[in-house]
Amino acid sequence: MGKRGQVTIFIIIGIAIVAIGVLIYLFYPKLQSLVRSDSNNPNAFMQTCLEDEIEDVVEILSLQGGSMNPEHYYLYEDNPIEYLCYTNEYYITCVVQQPMLKSHIESEIKNEISPIVDACFEDLKSSFEDKGYDVILTEGDTTVELLPEKILTTLTHELSLTKGDTENYETFRVLVNNGLYEFIGIARSMIAWEAAYGDVETTTYMNYYHDLKVEKLNQVEGSTIYILTNRDTGGKFQFASRSVAWPPGYGI
Repeated sequence: MGKRGQVTIFIIIGIAIVAIGVLIYLFYPKLQSLVRSDSNNPNAFMQTCLEDEIEDVVEILSLQGGSMNPEHYYLYEDNPIEYLCYTNEYYITCVVQQPMLKSHIESEIKNEISPIVDACFEDLKSSFEDKGYDVILTEGDTTVELLPEKILTTLTHELSLTKGDTENYETFRVLVNNGLYEFIGIARSMIAWEAAYGDVETTTYMNYYHDLKVEKLNQVEGSTIYILTNRDTGGKFQFASRSVAWPPGYGI
């Protein structure tokens, strides 16, 4: 019975090896083709080249109130946080500093990644030339859109690849998953309250958005730092405001 059991096991192993061999024979060419097509996919190349760079830029912008180089800011923990609403007077509500916050941030991202876009396209061109392609690259425009739960970067560069046949590409799209769009909507609402009433009830937002944490840090000279955090992703957006400030020795 022991010998019969061993024989049975060997037979099963043999059948498994044959089955695996058949599967490799049937599907390996398709897998090889898939890998080849991905490495030769200009859109995938640009996605890989730009995705991390965009994420790094967005992280800096999110921690600085939406500007790469804030001009009017509160220095909090050695980090310049831009005032999105401000007055230098006492007892007076603030004035909104970035009424077009979404457009401003989109422009900031575009300006910051423009040199990187050029470098990525040069790398793309060199990569295909090294593979024996004749490459014609025509520079286009770059647009950045903040959309729900994502950031879309569209590149209208034109690319022509010739190696026997010719392939033409006119638009490249890079998608980055990010909650900046949602943060901006909440920040704009809070800024409107600051401008109208000089204060924000943060619990209202946390009751409505259950994945949102809002920190309100009052500073000695009357400024307030707001830190918005997504509890699920850990993503943050922070900004400064100075509204209905009290003179030293008064206030809350």
